[in-house]
Amino acid sequence: MIKKELKIINELGLHARASSKLTQLACKFASEIIIKKDKNKVNAKSMMEILMLAANKNSFIKIEIDGVDEKKALVAIEDLINNYFGESK
Repeated sequence: MIKKELKIINELGLHARASSKLTQLACKFASEIIIKKDKNKVNAKSMMEILMLAANKNSFIKIEIDGVDEKKALVAIEDLINNYFGESK
């Protein structure tokens, strides 16, 4: 299992489009991917659950990935977040 804390840096946070991109990416991996924010814990393969985190700009989320492709999944998720979910900054 890999765990890492990441900062949401895009202007709108984990809004619908960003959550959709994160979910689509997570679904490409066999590993279980969990996102935690504060006391909430959600499945990254569920857009509705991600939206319930209400992760705004500059908030921190914790990613927990467990499975055969966990390292690749973490790199891909970090890239997505660090590239502002493909949006302008």
